[in-house]
Amino acid sequence: MYTGIQHLHSGLAYLVLIALIIVIVLMLVGSLTGRDFTEKDRKIAMVAFILAHIQLLAGLVLYFISPLGLELLTGGGAMSDPIARLTALEHPLINIIAIVLITVGYSRAKKLESSRSKFRSIYMMYAVALVLILSRIPWGSWLG
Repeated sequence: MYTGIQHLHSGLAYLVLIALIIVIVLMLVGSLTGRDFTEKDRKIAMVAFILAHIQLLAGLVLYFISPLGLELLTGGGAMSDPIARLTALEHPLINIIAIVLITVGYSRAKKLESSRSKFRSIYMMYAVALVLILSRIPWGSWLG
């Protein structure tokens, strides 16, 4: 089970990153061109929203069943080791904040009236979330 969830979490990360980039570009173009925010735009943003939330769920399950997650944090010494700190604290915390930003951007866009405001809400929040996610990816273990 652990290996399957680990592969899901790693593989889904590619889809989340690609979806976020696509949504950010499309929403930025929509805002700059002044076109109307359509149901298609909302659904495209929702795909990235859903993928990010599935990624969060997989990550949380992995965090609690992995020997590299909660046990590192409670075992002591994780704060003095940069790799252990990234795995046990920084990666989960910053990515939860990123998912919250995605949620706020998407939810706020649904309540706004003007198309430009909807586009801006999504691309700005999703872009900040993307930067946070990219900053806390454990590149050494993910690519290596």
